[in-house]
Amino acid sequence: MNVLTSITVLGFLIFFHEMGHFLAAIFQGIYVDGFSIGFGPSIIQKKYKGITYSFRAFPLGGFVSFPDEEINNIDPEDPNLLKNRPITQRVIVISAGVFANLLLAYTILIINVTSIGIPYEPDPGILVLAIQPEKAAFKAGLEPGDKILKIDGNVLGIGDQAVSTLVSKIQSSSEESISIEIERENSNQSLILIPQSIEGKGTIGAQLQPNIKKETKKTKNIKELFQYTNKEFSSLLIKTIQGYKGLITNFSSTAQQLSGPVKIVEIGAQLSEQGGTGILLFAALISINLAVLNSLPLPLLDGGQLVFTLIEGLRGKPVPVKIQMAVTQSSFFLLVGLSVLLIIRDTSQLLIVQRLLNQ
Repeated sequence: MNVLTSITVLGFLIFFHEMGHFLAAIFQGIYVDGFSIGFGPSIIQKKYKGITYSFRAFPLGGFVSFPDEEINNIDPEDPNLLKNRPITQRVIVISAGVFANLLLAYTILIINVTSIGIPYEPDPGILVLAIQPEKAAFKAGLEPGDKILKIDGNVLGIGDQAVSTLVSKIQSSSEESISIEIERENSNQSLILIPQSIEGKGTIGAQLQPNIKKETKKTKNIKELFQYTNKEFSSLLIKTIQGYKGLITNFSSTAQQLSGPVKIVEIGAQLSEQGGTGILLFAALISINLAVLNSLPLPLLDGGQLVFTLIEGLRGKPVPVKIQMAVTQSSFFLLVGLSVLLIIRDTSQLLIVQRLLNQ
């Protein structure tokens, strides 16, 4: 049931993204002939007022289609064709999906904050959320749930600043010993960390976060509600952008952190076990990721179409079809290849698959 919930959430987020493109076109009087959720053969299809609405076999995707003047017997000079509209209007249509996902994520965060409140100020120290097998943190004896209180005898601060202090120390201490003091089950212990070097920077293979209390408090007023939501939204957006930036600037060390559709569904299933709050958080995170992903300048994504459109605006004429096709085809094979690798990797890491392989 949890897996079904996460797939449903993903389908809704994609629907909302495509609805952004759809409404941006319709409200400007631009011809649209199709609205599809998913790819592959249609399972449900209905034509209404010249637009074919369909739900397809593979729901993790979707598209809005615009009529081909030759097939639909439309005058090529018809001003209501997307290609004949001013650059500004076309940019609005192309960008609308990204803005729809950002707006949805922000709205979800407001709902979440309104319903569960905001956290108290963090306690001192850093909470260890997860440990990667055979990495430095694992070898040092760190465990999920540990609270790191001191580093080389110095007390860590609180919140994001404490995390930044520890991460900076780790990155600058590759292959060097670091003494840390942790709290585990109400008792303190000392451990020795030896960060592994990846491209000259130390890493320990642990997921860290500020030591936040589980309890929450209601916001005092509308101002505090929006201040906290703005802070959380900005933080999630910046971290997501930095994550994608790392894929370009430091692919070798960040590739292992990539997650494909299988892993995303698994994470969604785990969060949905926490009830409505977990589902809302999952929806906000993925909605922001969809927005940032679709902003990348790859031809199959909104960002790539935006680049072609802006180049056309500067040149005064479209980019030659042969060039568009060549770039699009290379981008297609890149995305498909990466998706296949991620699906294979993520599937092999599922507990049920590991059990089957070990039998």
